[in-house]
Amino acid sequence: MNNDYLDKMKNGKGFIAALDQSGGSTPKALAAYGVPEDSYSGEKEMFDLVHEMRTRIITSPAFRSDQILGAILFEQTMDRSIEGQYTGDYLASKGIVPFLKVDKGLAEQENGVQLMKPIHDLDETLRRANERNILGTKMRSVIHEPNEESIKAVVDQQFEIGKQIIAADLMPIIEPEVNIHSDHKERSEEILRKEILNNLNELSEDQNVMLKLTIPTKNNAYKELAEHPRVVRVVALSGGYSREEANEKLKKNDHLIASFSRALTSDLNVNQSDKEFNEALQQAVETIYDASVNKK
Repeated sequence: MNNDYLDKMKNGKGFIAALDQSGGSTPKALAAYGVPEDSYSGEKEMFDLVHEMRTRIITSPAFRSDQILGAILFEQTMDRSIEGQYTGDYLASKGIVPFLKVDKGLAEQENGVQLMKPIHDLDETLRRANERNILGTKMRSVIHEPNEESIKAVVDQQFEIGKQIIAADLMPIIEPEVNIHSDHKERSEEILRKEILNNLNELSEDQNVMLKLTIPTKNNAYKELAEHPRVVRVVALSGGYSREEANEKLKKNDHLIASFSRALTSDLNVNQSDKEFNEALQQAVETIYDASVNKK
């Protein structure tokens, strides 16, 4: 594992950009960027367009390592090039740590949660990630209701796969998202905190993880997790909050930094001039950076 990358993720000031929309969410991401579904035909055109969008973001002068610590990529983005380099290498040349989304999407909701679908080709994906100089991986589950047995199953699945990722010399980002619209969000978060802590306590000294969690209802609810010796960093997803609301909530949590997706890119549009695009991205980056490093 790249120790410079690891030190930056553990001690650096800034946030992680999530640029990892995959097949199911790509049409929505493109539509939000001003590219409607009827303007392209088939997956190849769709993924070409989304790579153009991500390339525009990553190559922007607003996408800088003094504010952005890392970026999470979709598998196709990892395998594609930017200015003649694999995307991970290009990010590294800018001083930004590359991560990879490895999950294959969510199973249907059952007993208040959505587990991850099976990841049949994980070993091969991890091999390519190491070749592409990726530091770590990200995988997402979703919790809708405070069902203790189901939340335990979500966390156990995350850590089981996380150990496989650690064995491949990569850093897993464990992401059991709690739905922000849940009627019992705080109760789900308390169960989640306990289950994560139980799994962390079972890790050996050479097994470390990062956590990506919904901003909690109770401020600093995840402080104990952030301070755990097996946790490199706890980052927060925006989860459907607007950027302004997500930033305000993030500021109240001392041990969280952002890993936003929609909240980062919501003001970007394909029809903007480069000047307009870069200014909009810079504004987003500055406010998210401020919320990540300056706490109330």
